[in-house]
Amino acid sequence: MNGTVFQKTYDVPDINRREIFRYARCKEGTEGIDELIDGCIAESSALLTYNVRYAYYPINVTGNTVDMGFVKTESASLAKNLVSCEGVYVFSATVGIAYARLIAKYSRISPARAFILDAFGDERIESLCDAFCAELAEKYEFIRPRFSPGYGDLDISVQKDIFRSLDPVRIGITLSDSMMMYPPKSVTAIVGVSKKKN
Repeated sequence: MNGTVFQKTYDVPDINRREIFRYARCKEGTEGIDELIDGCIAESSALLTYNVRYAYYPINVTGNTVDMGFVKTESASLAKNLVSCEGVYVFSATVGIAYARLIAKYSRISPARAFILDAFGDERIESLCDAFCAELAEKYEFIRPRFSPGYGDLDISVQKDIFRSLDPVRIGITLSDSMMMYPPKSVTAIVGVSKKKN
């Protein structure tokens, strides 16, 4: 139903160690890094949550003006991204506040561990977003890459409209006056879709 907000908790996505190394900007097999990653995964896995809130909206794109129902905005890059789309899913996702607190704790006592936890958190939130988009790909014949406020020429202030639409406070995400989300390992995004499968 258009504009109806749904919420889902996902099973733990498979861990992609290669992505952890990429976010940590280090080579696989680096001495001591594998052990540190294993320790971070073991310590933090019970703290991670995988929550998503989302809603579907039909869209109207005229030139660079994109009307998504919950917001009407000017963005050439978003308009290009949504070419041939019938609607969008807007979603918010997070791996939770407890994980953010763990990173903050180690940033004071073990910067190296905090650094790896940060990289693992990046891999976890991206894996959660990928899981959500994979479900959409099963329902639609055509799906566009997700697009977040602040990317390209899409104004970061669209965050406020997404928050009004989805109320992601219900899964623990808050928004500052400077449009920064907390916990940091959180994402809001727009995904264009068309041609629902039978």
